[in-house]
Amino acid sequence: MPARQLIFLALSLILSACATPTPMPPIPTTAPVPTVRSTPAPRPFRVIGYVTSAVMVENIPFNQLTHLNYAFLIPNADGTFVPLSNSWKVKELVNRSRANGVQVLISIGGWGWDAQFEEMAASPEKRAVFIREALKVVDEYGFDGVDVDWEYPDPGQSAQNYLALITELRAALPGKLLTTAVIASGDEFGLGVPAETFAMFDFVNIMTYDGPDHATLEQFQMGLDYWLGRGVPPEKLVMGLPFYSRPGEVPYRKLVQNDPAASQTDVLIYNGTEQRYNGIPTVRQKTLIALDKASGIMFWTLEHDAAGDASLLNAIYQTIASYKP
Repeated sequence: MPARQLIFLALSLILSACATPTPMPPIPTTAPVPTVRSTPAPRPFRVIGYVTSAVMVENIPFNQLTHLNYAFLIPNADGTFVPLSNSWKVKELVNRSRANGVQVLISIGGWGWDAQFEEMAASPEKRAVFIREALKVVDEYGFDGVDVDWEYPDPGQSAQNYLALITELRAALPGKLLTTAVIASGDEFGLGVPAETFAMFDFVNIMTYDGPDHATLEQFQMGLDYWLGRGVPPEKLVMGLPFYSRPGEVPYRKLVQNDPAASQTDVLIYNGTEQRYNGIPTVRQKTLIALDKASGIMFWTLEHDAAGDASLLNAIYQTIASYKP
């Protein structure tokens, strides 16, 4: 290699050794955390229908319901129960409901059984019998839980007995639903349901009907405000609707059969007497209130509903489907 080339090569090596290397980008010690916008999960909205032994299971619109309460399992004062009638129908109801994704509870009590509840709940031994026998019924028929319909415990010692019963029943029903039905509003009987029980219930059904203000919007709103004020969380509050009138307790379907226009109003003269109830517009309005402020609608009773376009349950279903918060 000529001397000139050797000199040029040597100079190139010296210059490259002295050059400043290009720095590498720093390696982050912690990976960047992506920003995630969290949206609260929507509150599940329940549609709960009470049914009795008169229900025709094959006619139930399961797709419009989330829960059914079978009424009633009647308590005795000693903690035992009157056997369920039409047991074959109860089993069919539970099986068809389960196949359609609807949960079924056994509702215990109802109007007129206050004295039996009072005597049973006052005794630890009788409460134990009550719970044991209730579990037998739940297991035999495959119910998804228990709805306690004690109408109504009084404030004071009765309320404490109610608290003891619910505490023990909750402990005996792991994995099952436990609910209750309570008066529309007012401390006279409302305080018979202690606030300590609210955490034990999966949801609370407010019977915003009956009485001199049967089914009015004012009664509905008062019931909502009263139980929210007592501390029932909105996600557990289920508002009640009647599918019947007062004072005659005429099923809604009979009112519509008498006059198809009855579906669009809340007052009808039936057999010479003014009947007050809820037609489709009011049911829609109440459902919207419940969608905004509570977690469900319940009604007494499914057998009282009309068919087709006059159906109150269908009005509830359509209102929910079109709801935009």
